Amino acid sequence: MSYYFAIIGTQDNPLFEHEFGTSKQGGDGQARFSEHTRHLNQFILHSSLDIAEEAQWTTGQLYLKAIDKFFNNYVSCFVTAGNIKFLLLHQPLNPTAGAAAGTSSTRNSTSIAANPTSPQTEEAVKNFFNEVYENYVKAVMSPFYKLNMEIKSPVFRARVAAAGRKYL
Repeated sequence: MSYYFAIIGTQDNPLFEHEFGTSKQGGDGQARFSEHTRHLNQFILHSSLDIAEEAQWTTGQLYLKAIDKFFNNYVSCFVTAGNIKFLLLHQPLNPTAGAAAGTSSTRNSTSIAANPTSPQTEEAVKNFFNEVYENYVKAVMSPFYKLNMEIKSPVFRARVAAAGRKYL
């Protein structure tokens, strides 16, 4: 599965972006987005912001689960108390497996990479968001950070990558 993670500020500006692949079940951690999709990742996430804002006021939860689907890409969202949005675009490893056979073995699998809407995947994404949120709070507590400023810290990037390897 390929992942594109972004933190969106209160003015809908990107604060942080990171692209990675799954490290579970023999994955190498490299994103496998096609060149066409790679250019659309930002647009897909930003188009789901309206849905995220609507869902945040109706559910009252920080973790909003999978809020949007664009072709075979799923968007999961986590909203902080300060209205900063964590968006994760995830694309299954084999996009044609379920469509070609109706219900194939990948649909019934409990693998995180096989079914992006399974409870195991939702739990892994939630744990990823929680760990990134903890690291985000530590990063913005710096006296040099201002609200809606881009996060350029290599330590924060490394911690996001480590959380991706750990949970996704």
